[in-house]
Amino acid sequence: MGSISEDDIQKVREASDVVAVIGERVPVKQRGRDFWCCCPIHQEKTPSFKIDPALQLWHCFGCGAGGDVFAFVMQTEDLSFPEAVRKLAERAHIDIQETGGRPSVPSSKKARLKDICAATAEFYHTQLMRSPDPGAAKAREYLAGRGFGGKVPKDWNLGFAPGRGALARHLRQKGFRDDEMVEANVASRSREGRLRDRFYDRVMFPISDAQGDVIAFGGRVIGQGEPKYLNSQETPLFHKSQVLYGLDHAKAAMASTGTAVVVEGYTDVIALHEAGIANAVATLGTALTFSHIRLLSRHAQRRIVYLFDGDEAGQRAADRALGFIDDSMTPEAGRSKVELCAVTLPDNLDPAEFVAARGAEALSALIDGAQPLLKYGIDRRLARHDLSTAEGRTRALADALSVLAPIKDSLLAKDYAVQIAGRCRAREEDVLESLAALAPPARRDEPEPAAPGSPGPAAAAAVPDGAPLRAHGARVSRAERNRLRFEREFLSVLAQHPLLALAHADALAQVQWHRDSHGAVAQSLLATLVDDPAATAGALITNATAAVPGAAGALTAAAVPEGCSAEEVAAYLAEELAIGDAEDAIASIKALLADPAQLSPEDYDALFQSVVGMQGDLNQRRLAHKPLLPSA
Repeated sequence: MGSISEDDIQKVREASDVVAVIGERVPVKQRGRDFWCCCPIHQEKTPSFKIDPALQLWHCFGCGAGGDVFAFVMQTEDLSFPEAVRKLAERAHIDIQETGGRPSVPSSKKARLKDICAATAEFYHTQLMRSPDPGAAKAREYLAGRGFGGKVPKDWNLGFAPGRGALARHLRQKGFRDDEMVEANVASRSREGRLRDRFYDRVMFPISDAQGDVIAFGGRVIGQGEPKYLNSQETPLFHKSQVLYGLDHAKAAMASTGTAVVVEGYTDVIALHEAGIANAVATLGTALTFSHIRLLSRHAQRRIVYLFDGDEAGQRAADRALGFIDDSMTPEAGRSKVELCAVTLPDNLDPAEFVAARGAEALSALIDGAQPLLKYGIDRRLARHDLSTAEGRTRALADALSVLAPIKDSLLAKDYAVQIAGRCRAREEDVLESLAALAPPARRDEPEPAAPGSPGPAAAAAVPDGAPLRAHGARVSRAERNRLRFEREFLSVLAQHPLLALAHADALAQVQWHRDSHGAVAQSLLATLVDDPAATAGALITNATAAVPGAAGALTAAAVPEGCSAEEVAAYLAEELAIGDAEDAIASIKALLADPAQLSPEDYDALFQSVVGMQGDLNQRRLAHKPLLPSA
């Protein structure tokens, strides 16, 4: 992907009023000089989402997210920074130039392919709803028989593909070229080179990206025929290992419930949504991948629940899911990962059948009671064997223990191994020894690094006030909590007021930051101001978030107390941090003086005189430093 120039980024920023952009998604109301609304990221009933039109920044006091207009588009539409710039550039009708980087499909071509997919979906939907063709009538009968009548075809943009070149003729009339239809995979060429519709005599399910743009199609044959389901092939728009059917419908419910439900088919997704389980999505002819898990975890912060059919195919899918067990699932990994859970539906039912037979409440209860993937996998392996015989227990032990191979060195694995030993009547010592000897399997695909602006390990910059901070296992003192809070607030005030950041550039460079991520943010602010002394608050925060993922929430959080000016707050915090650094320096010298045997008499005298002078200066600074902000 090419890079976008800073000039073009600034043009787009200036043309994209943050109040207007956010107001297009949720209703905003003005209170004083700021605007407020309910947060579109974490779903709430009472507005805690503040928009500052002067600074062109926003912050949610409910979920802690914040940033500029680019950050808003990134978080709400699941885009990278360059994608957010392009989206806003298109909104503002600004042409941007991209240079360097890897060759990629030009955005203009992708837009053209999306136009083809949108026109194709509209054509299919019209055929389903209005065509007198016998095939269309059968498609309507099929959908009605599945309970998908009424408003369902409109809500899900369902359609019917008649084939026989009808789509190709329609798209030609709309000005699309044959080669574009083939590249979008809505048409293909015969051996003789003739253009033909890819889908024919099928009920059509448009597949959309997270933003709701149609990028591919799935078709179910009407009556008999193979394959029963046919998906689009890979295109510049569509990569099946990275797309989930129904995500555009489900992401809001995922954010509000914290849970994503993963099923196998289109009709299962629609049936669950229509029953009120609106956080369901489906894979598209492929096993769940790490890319899918990363995508889901952006919306569902708590759990991903696999719903497996009880039939043989569903159980094969359940076995494949165990490939996602890795060391990130262990408590000692120290990372806040979404929990992977699983449940098998009883009586060989699929989700749509289960909801139709037993109701949404029964399925919700199963989802709520889903087991952690580790326990689910172990129980499945043990259930394969006859535990009443010695031979069965021996095979069961080896089978169940293999599930723990990816996390064999963790405390969690050892705990499960002891449980397996008990169920297989084996000595704990022998089972733990077998666990240690297991070879961890290779991963099927590796997770990508977090995109700039997404939560990551460095998001410690946004630790909330009053959190039970710990360092090396010990509770952090009140003084240290105050210090970290002052660091955060100093960085936040300077990021929101670039002229103050310039005025306090020396302090940014000299403060002895107590948290590495705070130091990285300070370095980013300085680097941005060196490159562009006229940088906006949005530019400062965007660049800082690229350096320290998650920093935007902290940098937009601080507000100037009533009755104070930003200049007063910045000056107060700069002095507070300088006094803290002086106290640390004096404490270090006193620690040296506490062991005179390690110093020569000359060094001891020099250090003693130095600390006396420093203490006198510090006392004067304390007297002159009038309280402005309360301690935590």
